[in-house]
This record gives sequence, structure tokens and C-alpha cells, in this order.
Amino acid sequence: MIEVKDVVVAYEDRVILDRVNLTIEDGETLVILGGSGAGKSTLLRLIIGLQRPTSGQIIVDGVDVTSLNEEEFNKVRVRMGMVFQYSALFDSMTVGENVAFGLRQHTKIDEGEIKKIVAEKLRMVGLDGYENYMPSELSGGMKKRVSLARAIVQNPAVILYDEPTSGLDPVTSGTINKLIRNMQKALHCISIVVTHDLRSAYYVADKIALLDKAKFVEISSTEVFQKSTNPVVQEFISSGISDAKFYKGDQV
Repeated sequence: MIEVKDVVVAYEDRVILDRVNLTIEDGETLVILGGSGAGKSTLLRLIIGLQRPTSGQIIVDGVDVTSLNEEEFNKVRVRMGMVFQYSALFDSMTVGENVAFGLRQHTKIDEGEIKKIVAEKLRMVGLDGYENYMPSELSGGMKKRVSLARAIVQNPAVILYDEPTSGLDPVTSGTINKLIRNMQKALHCISIVVTHDLRSAYYVADKIALLDKAKFVEISSTEVFQKSTNPVVQEFISSGISDAKFYKGDQV
């Protein structure tokens, strides 16, 4: 379980997050929606420890990670994987080297086993046999899939996705959405997806949280969110994709 308790992020007089609270249960896929600059990506960085809050607590499996030093947080961080908005692959490394990076940095697994694990993870994201390709040889969607393979290489308990379908065409976005659901089922992990894409949100989410003006204005199941009478939710939905009515099991 992950709990966000009264978290504030502020820079002088600019408040990014204002005493936000959130609980994410084991095995749950949470989608965080909101406009540009709403604080969605900031919240992801807080959870994975790339940023510290001004105040408040972030509790992961009963441990307040905001009180940990960097070495202590690294022990928590190895149980998390993150798919960055722009993939963030190492351009000078092959696909296989990118996926293996975490294993080589944080484990003592021998090279033979690393190769097997890398091959398995690439197969899971539909890139079987791509170990020796360079990132420059891949499409945007393929780079996202390599980033996902790298994120899951150590079988994390938590996967964080920052705008996973940003800049992708509808067909490729659908492929990424299916992979998000498949990874959650295969790994039984917590998945936290930051997006502005209602189609993606409705397809992958168990629960949706909407950030507006530094606060959560709605946190509810996907079905309840779509029917919400909250005027802020209705405005967000109406300004998005009008036909984004995808539930579990529907086609993307």
C-alpha cells in the first residue's frame, strides 16, 4: 500500500500540491488526471524519491519514505519501476544494455542470467530479439516498450508511468494501454499512471484521481468518475475526448 498524507509541495509563494491525500491499494491501477502543471508528475517524483515534499508523509508498506536518507531510499526504490514520458533511454547503449542496466547496478546476478531476464522482459513487451538494436533505430512506441521492459526488469511492486501514450498515434497508444494492463496482471503490482488522455484512463484504471488547483477534487472508481456530478470533473471530461467510453474488456 502507498499512502500520501497531507503532502505539500511549494516554491516560495507558488503551491504545486496543497495538503493532498491519497491511498493506493496493492494490485490497484490508479490514473492521475489533471491539466498541464497540475502537479501530476510532481507526485510521481515524490513517490519514487526523485523529489522531496515541503511537508507531509509518503508511506510505502508502512515506512515513511520522506524521512529516509538517499541510501535508505535506494532500498525502497529498487522495488519500483518508472516509465518516463520521453522514455529516457541511454542512447549510447543497446536495447539489451538499457534493460539490463538496473540488474547490473543493483544486483550480483551473473551475465548469463541477466541475458535470460532481459530476453524474457523484452518478450513480455513484444520486442523479442531486439537486444542488439540501438534506441535510434526504434520508433517512439518501441522506445516506450523498451522503457517498460527496463522498468519491470526487477519485478517491481510498484510501476509508475509518466504520460505513457504522449506523442503516440492511436494504434500505438492502444498497444501501450494493453501492456499497462498486462503488466499489472502479470506482476500483481501497484500501477500509477499519469496522463491527460481520457481514453487511456478509462481503459487501464481501477480508480481515477483528478488534480485541480493543487488539490484532488475527485478520487473514485472509473465508472463512478464518468458519472460524477462534480462540476470540475464534468468540465474536464467535456474538454477531453467525448467518445472516450472504455471500460475493462473493451477494445482500444
